[in-house]
Amino acid sequence: MNMFTDMGTWCSSLHEVNLLSIVIRISVALLMGGILGAERGLRNRPAGFMTYVLVCMGASMIMLTNQYIFTAYTQTDPTRMAAQVVSGIGFLGAGTIIVTRNDEVRGLTTAAGLWLAAGLGLAIGIGFYSGAVIGFLFSIFALIILKKIDVYIKQHAKSMEVYLEYNAACSLRKLSEYAQEQSFVLFDMQRGKIKTLSGEMGTFVFSIELTQKMNHGEALDGLYSLEGVEYLKEIA
Repeated sequence: MNMFTDMGTWCSSLHEVNLLSIVIRISVALLMGGILGAERGLRNRPAGFMTYVLVCMGASMIMLTNQYIFTAYTQTDPTRMAAQVVSGIGFLGAGTIIVTRNDEVRGLTTAAGLWLAAGLGLAIGIGFYSGAVIGFLFSIFALIILKKIDVYIKQHAKSMEVYLEYNAACSLRKLSEYAQEQSFVLFDMQRGKIKTLSGEMGTFVFSIELTQKMNHGEALDGLYSLEGVEYLKEIA
C-alpha cells in the first residue's frame, strides 16, 4: 500500500512547479521537439532540429512560468501567456514559408510543424503529459505515414502546375497542340525569360487540368519529350 501511495505522491508532484517537474518537463519538450525537428532536418527544410527544440522548450518554459505565476498570484489569468504563444508562433512559422522564383510555395508543413511543436510544449509545460504524449505520437504518425498519402493525392490530382524552360525550338503553339492531343486543358499561362550559362531561355508557368486519369509523372514525361524543352518540374 505504501508503494502505491508513494507512487501517487510522486505523480502528483509532477503536476506541481518544483525542481523535479521542471527538469522532466523541459527534458520531454527537448526530446519531442528534437524528434519532430530531425524529421524536418532530414528533408533539408529551413527550420530543422535546433529550431524545433528551441520552440518546444521555449513554449514549455513559458507555460511553466505561467503556472508558477498563477501559483504565486492566484488572481492572475492562468492562460494569458499561453494565448500569446499560440498567436506569436505564427510569425516564426510565416518566416519559413517562401515563394521561389518558379512561383512554388515551400515551407507550409514546416510552419505547421512549428505551431504543433509550440502546442506540445505548452501541454508539457503545464504538466498535461498524457495529452502531450498522445499528440506527439499522432504527430509522428502524420509526418511519416500520412505524408505518403499526401504525396499520392498530389500525384493523382486532376490539376497540376508546371514550370517549364525552353529554347528556340519550342513554342507556345507546339505546347498547345500537344495539350490538345493529350486532352489537357492549359490555363493561367505566364511567360518569362531566364539567363543561363548556355544563353537566354524562355519560361512558361502554367496549370494543367487532366481530363483523363493520369499520374502526374506520366504527364511530365510527355511534356519533356517535346522538342525544345530543356527543363520542367511540377510546382506546388
